[in-house]
Amino acid sequence: MNYIVENKKLTLQYIPGNGAWTYQLIIPNTKDIKGKWGDLKVSGTIDGYEIKNKNLGPVKNADKKMSINSEIRNAINKDGGDTVIVTLYLENQTGTNDISEILECFKDAQVLRIFEQLEKKEQTEILNEITNVATDDQKAEKIIKSIKNLESKKT
Repeated sequence: MNYIVENKKLTLQYIPGNGAWTYQLIIPNTKDIKGKWGDLKVSGTIDGYEIKNKNLGPVKNADKKMSINSEIRNAINKDGGDTVIVTLYLENQTGTNDISEILECFKDAQVLRIFEQLEKKEQTEILNEITNVATDDQKAEKIIKSIKNLESKKT
């Protein structure tokens, strides 16, 4: 197995108002791993909790980041600022489906149900706005913006 980090102590970062990326880990030594949004999937453990096929988010000229949703945080009983032990390896990807990646982000941010309740036309407009951008950074920004908009529709 080709580990990108093995038993590494990392700090769980908390960035308020950052949608699915409010809680995140910066994965060291990943700056030079090539791949666009959704291409980079990792599996492994965080404090012994098994994770599978999680997206690494590209960051321009910096190490990749990984969002840590409430399911993982609750399972490991950790919060922003806490140290976690991380072991991750890169999954072999033979191609990706942008739409399924976006929906997975919505699921991680706990807004998928809200998205699914929208009219099909509105769903298509949101997905097109996200997928029709030039760069991975723009796509990540659009996803975060869409998550915030969906969160504002919570009842």
